[in-house]
Amino acid sequence: MVEENADKFKSKKFTEWHGIPREEIDWHSTIDPEKCIACGMCITGCSRGVYAFDYEQNKVVVAHPERCMVGCTTCQATCLQDAISFPPKERVRQLIREKHLLTETKKELLNKKEKYALHDKA
Repeated sequence: MVEENADKFKSKKFTEWHGIPREEIDWHSTIDPEKCIACGMCITGCSRGVYAFDYEQNKVVVAHPERCMVGCTTCQATCLQDAISFPPKERVRQLIREKHLLTETKKELLNKKEKYALHDKA
């Protein structure tokens, strides 16, 4: 199971964001140790394996920041202690402008209609 998960994180889904190598994008969470109560909401709620728990220190750590989905702040929204922060969202928006990602995403929408189309669930 651990090997299976390790391979999952090597896929393009985790190593690139809109064709940009993930290591070139400075986007990940930071934990304020003064506010964090080590409840684990961020760890159990993150499907990308960004967090880990240090059982010896009884604290949450950002173990894999490169796995953080660019622009996602779900863990911050669910942290009742406001212990999680991210860079300003303007950083992501600037990247979108600089890399002309709107043009590319529009092309993808048009070229992959079957993938993105609303399908009747009835």
